[in-house]
Amino acid sequence: MSEATAFDDGATTSATEEREVLGWEEFGEAARELAREVVRSGWIPDLVVAVARGGLVPAGAVAYALGTKAMGTLNVEFYTGVAETLPEPVVLPPLMDTSDLPGRKVLVVDDVADSGRTLALVMDLVRSKGLPGDDHDGDGAPDFSGAVDARSAVIYAKPRSVIDPDYVWRRTDRWIMFPWSSQPPVTEEL
Repeated sequence: MSEATAFDDGATTSATEEREVLGWEEFGEAARELAREVVRSGWIPDLVVAVARGGLVPAGAVAYALGTKAMGTLNVEFYTGVAETLPEPVVLPPLMDTSDLPGRKVLVVDDVADSGRTLALVMDLVRSKGLPGDDHDGDGAPDFSGAVDARSAVIYAKPRSVIDPDYVWRRTDRWIMFPWSSQPPVTEEL
């Protein structure tokens, strides 16, 4: 495909705009470098949570690099079309079981913190699971089973992000072409 007819996954329609292009091999290096950053910080997660869809592939790669087997997924919709978003990010079903989060170290992974609103929403949701809440044991008092120690990791962060992720492979203000989303969806061809 030529640059002029390349698939545009929703952020812009300008084929002349300078873009950050991430290939599969460089993605592998990026995921391992994020894992190295986590290890160097001395903080090792008990669980990795992927922000779907963009964070699914990065979260799996980072979890493998860290040797972390426990994983979860939160499905969030924000972009709806070409340069169009919902007013706020929305969590979609199925919902992740969060009953085991209190007291755990949780690494939330996404592909990019663009506006950062999706990542901020997920971080708030994960962290809130460690606050006093519902009466799960039926004793009439809110239960508290420990705070959730949550951190975030992204391949890319943009300067306009409302959240500064804990671990970032690269910072850019360009539109990013990821290897898993740079082609149009597969449809039945005649």
